[in-house]
Amino acid sequence: MAKVALVQHYGDPVENIPDALLDWYDRERRDLPWRYAPGTEADPYRVWLSEIMLQQTTVKTVIPYFERFLKLWPAVEDLAVADEEEVLQAWSGLGYYTRARNLHACARRVVEEFGSAFPRTEAELLTLPGIGPYTAAAIAAIAFGERATPVDGNIERVTARLFAVREALPDAKPTLRGLAGRLSPADRPGDFAQAMMDLGATVCTPKRPSCLVCPLKDACEAHALGVEAELPYREAKPDRPVRRGIAFLAVTDDGNVLLRRRPDTGLLARMLEVPSTEWVEGPQPDGDVIKTAPVRADWWQVPGLVVHTFTHFRLEIEVYRAVVPSNATLTFWADSARCRWVPRGRLAGEALPTVMRKIIAHGLKSD
Repeated sequence: MAKVALVQHYGDPVENIPDALLDWYDRERRDLPWRYAPGTEADPYRVWLSEIMLQQTTVKTVIPYFERFLKLWPAVEDLAVADEEEVLQAWSGLGYYTRARNLHACARRVVEEFGSAFPRTEAELLTLPGIGPYTAAAIAAIAFGERATPVDGNIERVTARLFAVREALPDAKPTLRGLAGRLSPADRPGDFAQAMMDLGATVCTPKRPSCLVCPLKDACEAHALGVEAELPYREAKPDRPVRRGIAFLAVTDDGNVLLRRRPDTGLLARMLEVPSTEWVEGPQPDGDVIKTAPVRADWWQVPGLVVHTFTHFRLEIEVYRAVVPSNATLTFWADSARCRWVPRGRLAGEALPTVMRKIIAHGLKSD
């Protein structure tokens, strides 16, 4: 496909896009807890924390977590000396838990190797745990005013429509990044990046874009062609495979729930779980699955399934429940060194991923 050049659109030169967009941003920007007024120096810690949390997560979901982290750890030095378990507990429910572990590791690196000052350049930022090209560019631009080009889903959509890019994502990513980079101004690159994000989130939305109020409508090739709602094109995603497993919810007669620490590597590493079988594609293996339960007891199957969608697969879990004595002995299958009993009243404060909270809620719903 031929790349679209920076040309004049309907009387407005594309070179005027930054000024038009920044004027709009100064009037209409979203009030977010990690944002600073135009012309005000940003706090790199707050910018970094928000960008890590916003990876694959909505603004609405992130706000209470961001505020919680700032209350617990107001500065990078505070986060660096925190216990990883406390960080995972505070992160619980936000998903993609590798981000939390990388967040903690990154804070330690910033303190130990950079004297508590975040590096300014994309190249240096990319050496830190959990920071990829988008996040490095966002921090460099927003926190330090570097002329970097972060390109998220919102910016891809705005750029694809501005230049009527017909190439489908993900193949179009290099083209869109190049076009977005040519738009980014030397002055206020951080505000420009946030303006592009805000425009995509509030005006140039995936469905039914509000072109009548868009500050860039006269320069938008897709709008001129009447194809704005169709762009960007995307290749069809394959169906997610389905994995299945069985969870064993053991509750003592005095109200404690058996939890187990997951392995140090892999999905949900080091998080707490309800003891479960392996998650496998296809039907569960033949045989008496109760033999693999963590406690010998009278187990009964809770009606229904727990369904949870991960990035690359869909999970379906059958839940078995049993009431056991407080001195119950764990089986070989429990891996007792990784298990502990937690009072039901303290479950909310534990580092439980969302899928495990679903399993517990499903298993206890008859109480």
